[in-house]
Amino acid sequence: ARVEAVPHRARAPERPAADPLEPLASRASKSLRRAYRNASGFCARFKSASDVRPTMSAEDVDREAKRLRRESFGPYGDPHKKYLYYCPQMKDLAKAIAAQPSHLDIQTREISWKKFPDGFPNLFVEGAESIRGKHVAFLASFNNPETIFEQISVIYSLPKMFIASFTLILPFFPTGTAERVDREGEIPTAVTLARILSHIPMSRGGPTGMITFDIHALQERFYFGDNITPCFETGIPLLLLAIKELPDADDVVIAYPDEGAMKRFHTFFEAFHEVVCTKVRKGAERLVTLKEGEPQGKHVVIVDDLVQSGGTLIECGKVLVDNGAKKISAFCTHGVFPNDKHERFTGSDMFENFWITDSCPQTVKRVQGKKPFKILSLAGRIAQALEF
Repeated sequence: ARVEAVPHRARAPERPAADPLEPLASRASKSLRRAYRNASGFCARFKSASDVRPTMSAEDVDREAKRLRRESFGPYGDPHKKYLYYCPQMKDLAKAIAAQPSHLDIQTREISWKKFPDGFPNLFVEGAESIRGKHVAFLASFNNPETIFEQISVIYSLPKMFIASFTLILPFFPTGTAERVDREGEIPTAVTLARILSHIPMSRGGPTGMITFDIHALQERFYFGDNITPCFETGIPLLLLAIKELPDADDVVIAYPDEGAMKRFHTFFEAFHEVVCTKVRKGAERLVTLKEGEPQGKHVVIVDDLVQSGGTLIECGKVLVDNGAKKISAFCTHGVFPNDKHERFTGSDMFENFWITDSCPQTVKRVQGKKPFKILSLAGRIAQALEF
């Protein structure tokens, strides 16, 4: 029988086993090539800029290189530029902040604050696309509970607009006095508001920064969670400047209406003599007595963080006058004055000066130009705090 030889087929070479790291290496290679192209483009642009400006100083060349380098990084904006949004009540203060001399270029931006027929907010952030990668701040006012929800809606939305960083400016933390529980059943609303703010979404730059002034109790910093970083500022430097301008500045003595205010503020007034009062509440009455210090023949300035009805300040003023004080003035960072309680002071000659800041805009409108009130603006202090 005839046997035919089967032709030999060459065996295909075996393929090496797939490397599990090959896709990662490929992506890394693409990233490196992309980075090289960006760097080459940056160098080319910088070279062309240098060719166009042969007379640039070394400082100008360095500044131009940094600018081009920032642009080559992509969506992150200039850290020296802030875009400031604000609620309607804070428009005047926002404009004043933007006008302050500062290392920052602060630009105000608008929000449309409308309402649907059912009363719920109809909100729109103007220029939302243009703030991507930019540093954004929002100036809030929680003095009126009716406007808190719409502002919280904006505060929760801005960090999600792909911004580089977000800062909340809340000059007055309104529930600060409700920070403790004296008997079962009381609700510390300071904790509630701190928790709401602690859940602000993080921006690309991380947790939200919050600027607030003279919060009622410093231990309230521990009510906030890790998603927000509170910065506690004070309005006392504004008072110190106002005292320097008084004709009898050398005769000024600082008084505190209670021991809590003394513990809070006395470190700012080490150069002054101090008077400490103490108070006991019996229902609606406040019994104020002089605990220590000598107000005889002095211009006494009572210092506290906030004023509501003003009853404690009035009683404290009476005690100081009975003990020989020549003049009485007062300073409170936050002039709340619900139900037109400021009229207790405009109709009295007891106080020479009553300084408040513009942290509560509704009060500023009511007392502007009325004696003894004088408004000290927080605009400069806020602009300075935004630089950090």
